[in-house]
Amino acid sequence: MKKINQYIDNVFTKQDDILEAVIKSIEEHGMRQISVPPASGKLLTMLVSISDAKNVLEIGALGGYSGICLARGFGSEGNLTSLELEESYADLAKSNLSKAGFKNQVNYLIGPALESLNKLSEAGEKFDFFFIDADKGNYENYLEACIKLAQPGAIIVADNVLAGGSVTDSTMEPRQNTEIMKAFNEIVAKHPQLESLLLPVGDGMTVSRVKI
Repeated sequence: MKKINQYIDNVFTKQDDILEAVIKSIEEHGMRQISVPPASGKLLTMLVSISDAKNVLEIGALGGYSGICLARGFGSEGNLTSLELEESYADLAKSNLSKAGFKNQVNYLIGPALESLNKLSEAGEKFDFFFIDADKGNYENYLEACIKLAQPGAIIVADNVLAGGSVTDSTMEPRQNTEIMKAFNEIVAKHPQLESLLLPVGDGMTVSRVKI
């Protein structure tokens, strides 16, 4: 899987100074380098653009890498709401989004994501695109919360659903989230409100469309 993704990145992505600067800033702040890889980021940009999404919700900001990729998909006409547990992470992400030209198009909600999702629901907010990339144990809860916040036909993308390939390779030592991702993928595949597919890009992404 690693060689395949390396090939995809080499052929289909190119040097991106803005995103490289984000990676460097994450390293300088002593944060884990767990941003989406280049091809996954490009896929997010394309999916937002293709779906013509204008109101995007992201669960897990880290340093802003995926936020920039999402925002590039809607350009100057959309808005990003990003949920982040750590205030210092949100501050760095906000700085990086500003440098990328999206200063006035992003809003960060700090604290446990489920609490923020409940507040958004109570406020009657609706979104047409979602990206889930946070604590894996809550993926199912995040999915259900996103469905409640979704416009008809909205897109929901979840990252890391292959758990490093361990969901399919029984010879690998299971990861902490292997069984969680297996269960999540089954839920997504069979969910009555979703039409879904798993794309083996990066560490795997499920792409779901909320049925109208």
